Amino acid sequence: MATTARKSAPKKKATAKKSTAKKKSTPLMKEATLITGASGGIGEALAGEFAKGGSNLILVARSKDKLEAIAKRLSEEHGIAAIALPADLSKPNAGQKLFETVAGKGIHVETLVNNAGILEMGAFADIDTSRHLELVHLNITTLSELTSLFVPGMIKRKAGRILNVASIAAFQPIPSLATYAATKAYVLSLTESLSEELKPHGITATALCPGITGTDMVASAKESNETAAKIPDFMVSDVAGVASEGYTACMKGEVIRVPGMVNLAAAVAGRASPRWLVRAVSGALGRLAL
Repeated sequence: MATTARKSAPKKKATAKKSTAKKKSTPLMKEATLITGASGGIGEALAGEFAKGGSNLILVARSKDKLEAIAKRLSEEHGIAAIALPADLSKPNAGQKLFETVAGKGIHVETLVNNAGILEMGAFADIDTSRHLELVHLNITTLSELTSLFVPGMIKRKAGRILNVASIAAFQPIPSLATYAATKAYVLSLTESLSEELKPHGITATALCPGITGTDMVASAKESNETAAKIPDFMVSDVAGVASEGYTACMKGEVIRVPGMVNLAAAVAGRASPRWLVRAVSGALGRLAL
């Protein structure tokens, strides 16, 4: 009997080691920052900022390979848990499906970063109706859907942060960017409203309003539009700098952050000036791009 006991003991130890190894290979994530449009540009840079600050990450975008590579890199660099959830948020009900996937994993979203968005430059009448609707759906509908779905959980926990990536275009109408500017005005207004409405629940809402930033989206606009192509490099903000300001503003609970002194001056002037004057000036400049 003693011999049998000695033989069975190593088997139990081996089984215990296997179980421990399996647990170590699966990072536990109870709370996380969810970032849409995280496969590049400001979204990827924001992911780096939140990872550096110690947040676990849920990265969302269409590109599975890019997301997984970013999640792996940030996890290794900062010792946080990061997962990639590929999704095309321009599709109907994509926000609901994403919410259900996250809820099914038992993860609480402590910070929601609505960064996914698209831009189309040109005369309003020359842009396909389907493209206008795509801008509205992704920049407004999906952002509102995700916010509406995740905020109740934040209210229940009495804590949470929302970071909406708007644009300096939110402060004035811009011919040649009519639909885009309108969607960003919505994002800014929604964020300001939520910042007050959710304050009693311990939740902050921040709108990051960058100017022209060196992203793939802006590069594409410069390639397809002659006027945009003439924008000097000194007017193009650095992605990392914009993301750093966005992260800082979010953590401080600031309501609006406009990176760059020139952009801030333009935003302040746009709010302080009469609407007819803002419209006239932006109209004169905007028509040059048509």
